[in-house]
Amino acid sequence: MSNHVYKSVELTGSSPQGVQHAIETALARASETIRNIRWFEVTQVRGHVEDGKIAHWQVTMKLGFTLDG
Repeated sequence: MSNHVYKSVELTGSSPQGVQHAIETALARASETIRNIRWFEVTQVRGHVEDGKIAHWQVTMKLGFTLDG
């Protein structure tokens, strides 16, 4: 088994559909430019309220990926 070194970045995904969709949106966008994504950790969940209802979800997460080489 080889040793791995991970780098992590923080990003925030958003969605009017819910927390899972916000996470999936952020992961999909990040994977367009970041290779070797291996894990994510949700660090914060927030929402935007309009007229007493949830209008939008925001999920901040750490995203980990292995370094090339």
